Amino acid sequence: MTRSVLSVAIAAVTASGLVACGSDDDNSSPSESAYQPYKIGLLPDTQGGSDSEGQSHVAMHPMREVLSHQADAGVDMVIALGDLTDKGTTVEWAEWTSVAESYKDQGIEFLPVMGNHETSYAYTVEWIKTMRDYIPEDAVHMPGFEWINYYVIRENVLIVGLAYYNLPIAFSWIQDVIESNEDQVDHIVVASHDGLVGAKYGQTREQIVEGTKDDDWVYSVQEDIRDYFSQHDVIYVQGHEHQYQRSLITAQTALTTTSSGSTPEGGNYRMNAYTQIMAGNASYKGYEYRYGERELIQMVISQKNNTLSNGATGFDVNSSWLAFDNDRVDYQSYYSEHTASSNDADQAFSADWKMLDGFSRTTNRCDNVIYPTSVPEDTRPVLVFQTDYLSDICIADDGTVAQLIGGSNDTFNRTDTRTRDMEYTPGFSRAETLMDLTRLAYQWMYVYHESWTPNLNSAARAIPDEEENLLLIPGTTIDLKEHVTLSWTEKTSDTRSDILIVSGTQNQTGIYQSAYGAEKDIEADAGLDLSSPSGAAKSAVVLPATATQSWDMGTAVADSYGVAMTATDSLSGDDVVLASKTDTGWEALTSADCIYQGLWLESYAVTAPARDAACSGEPLVGYDADGNQWWTVLNSDAELALVSR
Repeated sequence: MTRSVLSVAIAAVTASGLVACGSDDDNSSPSESAYQPYKIGLLPDTQGGSDSEGQSHVAMHPMREVLSHQADAGVDMVIALGDLTDKGTTVEWAEWTSVAESYKDQGIEFLPVMGNHETSYAYTVEWIKTMRDYIPEDAVHMPGFEWINYYVIRENVLIVGLAYYNLPIAFSWIQDVIESNEDQVDHIVVASHDGLVGAKYGQTREQIVEGTKDDDWVYSVQEDIRDYFSQHDVIYVQGHEHQYQRSLITAQTALTTTSSGSTPEGGNYRMNAYTQIMAGNASYKGYEYRYGERELIQMVISQKNNTLSNGATGFDVNSSWLAFDNDRVDYQSYYSEHTASSNDADQAFSADWKMLDGFSRTTNRCDNVIYPTSVPEDTRPVLVFQTDYLSDICIADDGTVAQLIGGSNDTFNRTDTRTRDMEYTPGFSRAETLMDLTRLAYQWMYVYHESWTPNLNSAARAIPDEEENLLLIPGTTIDLKEHVTLSWTEKTSDTRSDILIVSGTQNQTGIYQSAYGAEKDIEADAGLDLSSPSGAAKSAVVLPATATQSWDMGTAVADSYGVAMTATDSLSGDDVVLASKTDTGWEALTSADCIYQGLWLESYAVTAPARDAACSGEPLVGYDADGNQWWTVLNSDAELALVSR
């Protein structure tokens, strides 16, 4: 955005009075925190399979590693995301509680939900007998579904637990719960075993596209759930898939879900989507990626499989948590590879935890989905295929304005999917014909490729096979997107402005995996056939030198991007400087002598303007006095604020 356009936008917002939510007085003191921090761990499926004598077990080695990791991180609660057991036997309940009990005794709460291996194999009386000591005493139970669906409130976080397949059944109750408690909570976590959109499974495919005729228990509410969860910024967490995935599920189609920003009348607004997290694995098996991104309503941000098959060298054990602190949530997800296959002593392992994924954001934010630069040049942008780090303005309560202003998403992850098919039975299934089934797939899961509705995953996403009388879903290659957020939180005694949190720029490193988790080389290996909009295979790409091609996001380097902060009139460049938060506190991004005086140009994201030789090792920071705008080029997520010189 040029200076003149940006000035007009800021002037319009200022005139509307929106900045009155905070204060232009930089001496105003921040309010005290109303809530204590609260951290929720996610425990994926712990079913362990059967031994040589047919006795089923809990996967005790991975379970111990996850709970130990989360206890060391200081979690207050652990959500057990279903399939705690394989067959719901008395032996398995004893195994599960033998591991969980010591952490419960340390003061960690548990919130267990039923998986399909409980609803299929366990007895209600044994579930209640075992889980009565783990489901919180103050849980409020859904009438008619006691001990199955329930909720608690901790600090300003509403946490809803649902059994397998119970999301559509419980939806009206969830709405009542949210609306009756909305004055008490700022964050909503809905936890279940499965969800609307899967990686291998998913209720949309199972119960709508391949569903039973006139059986509308999912069909009738799926769109309403997506819309309601998007409106209320729900974080949906689940197990079931034995692989890790984070994605955005959109209220309308993904091709009509634009990045968010700010309006003069309404202020900042979020993207019309909610976050879905498949928490991964804590068992002795892993699943491959089937059916792929449901790109009609889904944008995949992170994906990792590990199956100890087809070239994959192990299983993953995953440990993740959500840390809430008043208006803020910080999410971190870790993984460790292992090859354990049973509870035998020689299968025990010590997890070597590496960071896989994460984000930091607040309730006052602007969302941007940045697509990879692999989008073919002749593809229509259709408003959403933004591959540069460019955004609308995002306004703090104190009137400070932030904006992404340059750089391109050249470092991205790539994943393959496995070929699968869908079938129907005339008179029984919702689809009466092969064309019916094809129509349903494109109405609920996939984008039908046309020049005006491009499908980046394949020009032939679903192919009717008339000879076999089934719908073929060819394996394809998917390039992941970035969910980059600009969030605002209140100033502290150390800052002169509200604090900007930039998140989502360094979660991908250029790694490429097969559908089973085998390592591939994105710079040498082409994608699968039919995986590009042209009908050809996706091409290999040239990565920046900074791309690590590692699953360890702790060492990831973001593509260079520009971000600007326009100060309020009460703060001049003589008084403040742009700073970032470090482990030791707030530090100016560069020395005063190295601040470049001048207007931002998009070329600076690639080539810095001429500066004194002494500044060559320092970050590029500029100040445009005419616009009272600070700008910088970064290679990582960051927390930024204006601080006194």
